[in-house]
Amino acid sequence: MSLVLKLGPRERVMINGVVMENGDRRTRLQIMTPDARVLRLRDAIHPDEANTPVKRVAYIAQLVLVGEADPVEGRRQLLRGIEQLSQVFRDDDSRAFLSEATACVVEGRIYHALRALRALMPREARLLAAAAA
Repeated sequence: MSLVLKLGPRERVMINGVVMENGDRRTRLQIMTPDARVLRLRDAIHPDEANTPVKRVAYIAQLVLVGEADPVEGRRQLLRGIEQLSQVFRDDDSRAFLSEATACVVEGRIYHALRALRALMPREARLLAAAAA
C-alpha cells in the first residue's frame, strides 16, 4: 500500500527523520515504502499544544510516527488513549474516526491513525467551548 502526499508550494514534510521542503509549485509524491515515517510539518503538534485529551493521544501517534517513541509501547498507549476517548465521543461520526484510528494502530498505519485523530480535534474544541460557557 502506498501513501500519496500532495504538497503545496514551500510546504515541509519529514520522511524518515529528514525534513524536506517542496519547491515553488504544488507537488504530488507517492511514498512506496510501506513503513516510511511521514509527517507533514504543518500537521505537527508542538509539545506545548498537546493540552487536550485528543491532542495528547494524537501527539503520542506523532511520536511513534517519527520514531521518537518505542513503537510497541507507543501503540499500547495509543490504543489505551483511543479507548478513553471513546468514553467521551459517543456520536456515530466520532465513533467512526475512533474505530478507524484503532484499526490503523493495530495494522501499524500510524500516519492514518493520526489523520483520524486529527479529525476529532474540531469536535473536541466545540465540546470544550460548550463546557466552558
